[in-house]
Amino acid sequence: MKNKILQNPYLNKGTAFTYAERQKYELDGLLPSEVESIDTQILRVKEILDNIPEALEKNYYLTSIYRTNRTLYFATIQKYLTELLPIIYTPTIGDVVMNAHKHFEPSTDAVYINAFRPETMKRKLQNACENPEKIKMLVITDGEGILGIGDWGVNGIQIAIGKLAVYTLAAGLDPETCLPIALDCGTNNKELREHPLYLGERKERLTGVEYDASIESFIQSAKEVFPEAVFHFEDFGRENASRILETYRDQVCSFNDDIEGTGAMVVAAALATTRVSKIPLDKQRIIIFGAGTAGIGIANQISHEMMHITQQPFETAKQAFYLVDKNGLITNDMTDLTDGQQKYARNEEDFTQLDTTSLLELVKAIKPTMLIGASGVAGAFTEDVVREMANNTIRPAILPLSNPTKLAEAKASDLITWTKGKALIVTGSPTSPVEYEGQTYEIGQANNALLYPGLGLGTVVSRAQKITSQMLREAAHAVSNQVNLTHKGAALLPPVSTLLETSTQVAYAVCQAAIKEGVAKTENITQEDVQAAIWTPVYKEV
Repeated sequence: MKNKILQNPYLNKGTAFTYAERQKYELDGLLPSEVESIDTQILRVKEILDNIPEALEKNYYLTSIYRTNRTLYFATIQKYLTELLPIIYTPTIGDVVMNAHKHFEPSTDAVYINAFRPETMKRKLQNACENPEKIKMLVITDGEGILGIGDWGVNGIQIAIGKLAVYTLAAGLDPETCLPIALDCGTNNKELREHPLYLGERKERLTGVEYDASIESFIQSAKEVFPEAVFHFEDFGRENASRILETYRDQVCSFNDDIEGTGAMVVAAALATTRVSKIPLDKQRIIIFGAGTAGIGIANQISHEMMHITQQPFETAKQAFYLVDKNGLITNDMTDLTDGQQKYARNEEDFTQLDTTSLLELVKAIKPTMLIGASGVAGAFTEDVVREMANNTIRPAILPLSNPTKLAEAKASDLITWTKGKALIVTGSPTSPVEYEGQTYEIGQANNALLYPGLGLGTVVSRAQKITSQMLREAAHAVSNQVNLTHKGAALLPPVSTLLETSTQVAYAVCQAAIKEGVAKTENITQEDVQAAIWTPVYKEV
């Protein structure tokens, strides 16, 4: 045991070890004499951070603490949550992923699964932790569709690590119960694949039957090793994400944040806009610019909400949606549509007189009340498009959700100016308040961190066997209900500073939905039960 406690990030306290603990664990002489409080340690961390100019370097410094002292890491970020969440998550995490092969340092808890060698999967998962029964949350990525930056192979492990950090910060999920996993299926990023420092398989991606077989092997192995875990799928490619989710939805308790989390988060934002615009959700005309995994997920979740409100079938609800991808409006004459796109394809004959590749022309013809961006095409919501929309809708809802910031379809400040303050705006990345003609407009961020951590905590607490559409719906409503829209310029979503409070409400709502849906193994869950499940970053006696 000698000195090993300093190498255990869950037990290490650094300079906060008491004199008695130093003697017990033979740490005398390995630490300075002063016994510090965690508050003093946080002060030192913050002072160092304040002298690091670049966000990426700040992330690296915080990660060094993550590897050595998990309690201090979470306590620091929790204290300065609004400032530091963008450093450990979006938008900085995109740069972390792109540089991960150049800045690799072994992590104590990340797992790399080689999809080309399925016979090794179970053993590698067993090697991941001493007590597999403790694992309650897996965040799994194959790295093909990272944010808006594409295929980054095993570098994508950084996304899984970042997601799990947010689970802990936002909802108090015990970090010892979480496991980040990268499925190494190869990469089609040729430059990355040929980089001398790349650490993944230097092969093109598995596809088709071989890919599906590797996923099947992984799911079965992980289910056997971690029978109580929730499977959170993250940043899979658009051709695979929906299929994997639908294939395994009833086999393991699973969730795809890009599809379901993003969709439910946008439902929360959309519900808030309807409270201001007074246009009911089922009366909206919605253009979704970007019909990939996120765009389809948004359409699915909003249409489910509409169906619940009106008790009408999907065929009726889908008429509200106009999905636009790189080839223009999704129509039924296109031959390369995904299953999700086919559901929302419009009748091509209805648009023969229109240039369906022009967003401006589509806005003129459709007269949307809501414009949602999930494309990664920077500046796609041009002044002409926005002004045209504002001409036809008193309070246009405009949601440029692509992140990081450089990929956003529009800037909030421009949207406010172009619509003379009428636009109801939600962005994908953090946005400063906008001043316009003496009025301050707070800009809500459709940050999935407002929703998925509470969803995960509620699923773990209820021991749900699956995550249902109703659980997602209740999570969205719980987020939306945290917003006070009584004053002009109010943000349409809760601020990051209240993440834990929001997540607690989401978790409780999810627990109640799971019980009502008959998928919970735990029943009679109270608010106090949810609070009791929340891990807090404080040093414990060792």
